Amino acid sequence: MKHTPMIVEPVTLQGQFIRLEPLTMDHLEALWEIGQDPDLWKWTPYHIKTREEMHTYIQTALNWQEIGTALPFVTIEQAADRVVGSTRFGNIDTRNRRVEIGWTWIGQPWQRTAVNTEAKFLMLQQAFEVWHCIRVELKTDVLNERSRAAIQRIGAKQEGIFRHHIITDSGRLRDTVYFSIINDEWPEVKDRLQAMLAQPVVKRNE
Repeated sequence: MKHTPMIVEPVTLQGQFIRLEPLTMDHLEALWEIGQDPDLWKWTPYHIKTREEMHTYIQTALNWQEIGTALPFVTIEQAADRVVGSTRFGNIDTRNRRVEIGWTWIGQPWQRTAVNTEAKFLMLQQAFEVWHCIRVELKTDVLNERSRAAIQRIGAKQEGIFRHHIITDSGRLRDTVYFSIINDEWPEVKDRLQAMLAQPVVKRNE
């Protein structure tokens, strides 16, 4: 399989309901404003409780971007032109044309809407149609039933569970469930996501 080199650099991904813009430290205040809700961090390994911890969270993402292993975004709702969350590509492996989509969180008022669905569509489209990836990975806490259902709903395949994968801030040993979408599956997944986005914009079980 021969393709042009996989060049990963900051890019804005434009959709109908949202756009994903490159994360910068200028987004700190907007992210901290919505990120103070403790429920957002229930299933993450880290719990952001202070503005300083949000600063560290952003700086870490930018550090990873600098070394080429991540490409972080802020999620902006088009209608209000407002930051509503964040997501990123991570564990980027250009040699093997593989990326992970994750580190996703969305403010409560925009959960279970088209926001997360379109974000996944835009990122998967970038991965498979621009970068020509052969594999996209997604993962979540094995106990996070809602997230697992959402990942499966877009057509990702569950691969397995990594036991005692992460030590969370609370000290709990987290088991992590892995999913993937491979390039051969993208056309079907794309059709599914487009059909979901064509439905009326109502609260959905994201």
